[in-house]
Amino acid sequence: MSQDTVMMAGPPAGVSAGEARINFPAHQVRANAQGARQDFEEMIGQLVHAVRPGVARMVAANPGDWGIDVFVGNLGGAVTVWQSKYFIPEVNKSHQAQIRESFDSAVKNAAKEGFTLTQWILGVPSSMDGPTTKWWDTWKRKKQREFEVVIDLWDETELRSLLISPDAESVRRHYYEPAQAARPRAEVVGLADEDAYRLETALFVRQLREAGHVEVTTSKQQFFNAELMAREVVDKGVPVEVAALTSADAVVHGLWEDHFNEACQAHQDARLPGLHRSVMSEIRAQHATLGAGLPCGPVHTCGLMHRVVDNRRAGWVRHWRQVADEHGQADEAQPLDDTTSASTPSPAETS
Repeated sequence: MSQDTVMMAGPPAGVSAGEARINFPAHQVRANAQGARQDFEEMIGQLVHAVRPGVARMVAANPGDWGIDVFVGNLGGAVTVWQSKYFIPEVNKSHQAQIRESFDSAVKNAAKEGFTLTQWILGVPSSMDGPTTKWWDTWKRKKQREFEVVIDLWDETELRSLLISPDAESVRRHYYEPAQAARPRAEVVGLADEDAYRLETALFVRQLREAGHVEVTTSKQQFFNAELMAREVVDKGVPVEVAALTSADAVVHGLWEDHFNEACQAHQDARLPGLHRSVMSEIRAQHATLGAGLPCGPVHTCGLMHRVVDNRRAGWVRHWRQVADEHGQADEAQPLDDTTSASTPSPAETS
């Protein structure tokens, strides 16, 4: 398939508008960092089987894979070979040696084992940077002339083009949609009396009280569950989820800032009536976007806003910075113990 295909304005054939975007780092979520390479290789095998005529087969590395991950043809005759490399987030100079070694291995074993290598295709889930693209074009021309082998590249653009085709629908759904759709939400954990009591001294509760809120139990539960979710994400260290948490934190903070500025222009009251309600309503409305890639429900995404407040980056009154400073001074004036909110991690620790 030509990589010069013109992008159409409408949704590609075979994929309905609004379907999940193909996200290649999802292999790290499906199979963790150690298993992502193998999972991506298996996807290439299934994709070849779906879009190329002939029987696609994989070669086990026992003791080596002959420079072949997937092939179509006959190892007693002519074959087309696919070699997958899970290079994320880009293909750069550090990967060039691996690419050369894989091709050389395929050529060497073709001569040794008596099969004809007619085409060699490199599959990568990312794009090459500028210098590596220049290197690839030069290296490809040289090797094609030297060995009379057609060399092609299935990078992220070509892979997405193939995966959104009708023939590859089952592959796309298996590898890139079920993991997102079936990702279990984090359960909402009930707030024990001792935890509710401990959180009474937290900064986010102080800010709510300053804004005139009498009942804050639900807010405490939201914060508590968001903390549990964030700690789980950080402890597991899955790059995609950590990035999603950082993104959600930034978006929530931005939503608050927009509403805060509007409230300051609309009201002279220091309490800025309606600010909390408007921010939380928008967060709930945007939960599907904010929670994408995270094990969370609406309770957790609302709790992300309370985490921003607790980390001294927002508040519900015009003078929220003064409230945060006074709260910090009060914390410094007393020893830390289990009843203070000083144990709340910073954004750098959990987002």
